[in-house]
Amino acid sequence: MLRPYLLRDKTAFCFVPAESEKKRRAELHARRRTPLSCGNVPGSSRKPRPKRVPGDHYVKDAYNRAIRRAIDHANKKAVKQAKKRAEDPPLPIPRWFPNQLRHAAATEIRRAYGLEAAQTVLGHAKAYVTQVYAERDAALAAEVMRKIG
Repeated sequence: MLRPYLLRDKTAFCFVPAESEKKRRAELHARRRTPLSCGNVPGSSRKPRPKRVPGDHYVKDAYNRAIRRAIDHANKKAVKQAKKRAEDPPLPIPRWFPNQLRHAAATEIRRAYGLEAAQTVLGHAKAYVTQVYAERDAALAAEVMRKIG
């Protein structure tokens, strides 16, 4: 699913808002029921000089907002489908945040390569900041306790 986005130039952003908006508008146009001879023609209801235009990359909060909206949409859709089938609604997808990826990666790097490696990868100047992101390895502690009793 992500392959097309990852095969871009290594200096390019994976996800580009301008591309996403263009794709969204094309999908809306494809689903259009009103003939082109009637109603607005594509692009006629857009502002000539909008204050905000899609850029070449997403900002941190945009990812968070997109993920939140997608989860909310999926949960509402699942409840609606369950009602149609007269079933109990499924458990909702829990809220998820992009920063969890950073925490998970930091924890995995710390487990495999140590605190200093995690600190370097995350770009932290101080190790105590990395310790906030990279959780301690509970499995290692359990293994040590098994060995020493």
